[in-house]
This record gives sequence, structure tokens and C-alpha cells, in this order.
Amino acid sequence: MTDTTLSPAFAAAAPATRVRSYWGTVGRRLRYDYVTLFFIAVVALIVLAALAAPLIAPFDPNKTSMAFRLKPIGFRDFKLGTDELGRDMLSRLIWGGRMSLLMGLVPVVIATTIGGTLGVVAGFVGGKLNMLIMRTMDIFYAFPSVLLAIAISGMMGGGMYNGLIALSMVFIPPLCRIAETATTQVRHLDFVEAARASGASKSSMRRSRSASGCAS
Repeated sequence: MTDTTLSPAFAAAAPATRVRSYWGTVGRRLRYDYVTLFFIAVVALIVLAALAAPLIAPFDPNKTSMAFRLKPIGFRDFKLGTDELGRDMLSRLIWGGRMSLLMGLVPVVIATTIGGTLGVVAGFVGGKLNMLIMRTMDIFYAFPSVLLAIAISGMMGGGMYNGLIALSMVFIPPLCRIAETATTQVRHLDFVEAARASGASKSSMRRSRSASGCAS
């Protein structure tokens, strides 16, 4: 009788293969990328400073004083000096971070939601709907993005909210095109075709069963 058991030495020499997930691989690479970790920490500090602006800002960013206008760095308690109206530059920088984060993140979130949805619908449905959505996006591509944002802001008027809408409309076309391209590629993969074939066969079986039941 042949002994098929593995020897302890052979079993010890054959280590088990460990498959890392995508985020596990990313985390392992970031662990040794000290430059990236440094700049992540810098960005995190900027975000935290902007969120905690009411707590860490030394002065009111809008308080003016002509007696302290254009003071140099380090003058009294003004760490970064003052501007032409006597306002503390450090406080204005910290509070301005909130506006920068708002104007940078909100349009991207809105454009990703709208553009991604339109792109997925256009790529999945295809046909005339795809033509309608993508040709509409091409109209936006006919204008430079900066000039288009300025034109939209000019038509809607000034203000932060109108600026957010203008930036969101500028970001929608490229995100829509990316989503449409990815959806079209996935739609023609083998596993999608197999799922469609499986669904088609099940539906044909249901129709045959219902027909046989009616005949009986």
C-alpha cells in the first residue's frame, strides 16, 4: 500500500500562499513610502486647522485696525503680520482654509454623483440615450473649462453658491465620460454575457412552463 502522506520536512518547505487584498497592498506600499506619508500628514493638519478655525485662530479674521496695517511678521501677537486693513494674516489664512475646502470638495462630490450616474446610464443602456447624453457632454467640451465656469457664474450672478454650481457643471462632463467608458467596457465582458445568457435561458424555461400549463 502506497503511503501518500507528506513528510514533515516537505510540509514545512511548502509555505501557504497568502493573497493580499487591494487595500492591503496599498497599505503595505504606503508603510514604506515616507514622502507620501509626510504629505498626507501635512494635508491632514491643514484640514484639521480649517475645521478647528474657531478654536485656534488668534484673532477675528474680519476685524480691521488702521493702526496695525501692514505690520511685519512677528509684530506683537501677529505671527504672520497684518494686511492693508490691519487684519491678522494667520487668522485669515486659517479661516480661508474652510472656504478652500468647501469650494474644492463640494463640486467634486456633486459632479461625481451626477456625472457618474449619467455615465453609467449611458454606458449600460446605450443606443439613442447614450448618443443624447454623450453629445450633450460634448457641447460642454467645446468650451475651455475656465471660460465656461466664468460664463456660468456671469449668467447666474456672484456668490459662493453660484460658484459651487458653476464648478460642478464644469466637472460633470469629464466624470460622465469616464463612467460611460468604464461601464461600456464592463458591459461587454464575458461574465456579463454569461449572466445575460443565464437569464435568457431561465426566462425561456418559464415561458415554456407557462405554455405547457395553459395547454394542460
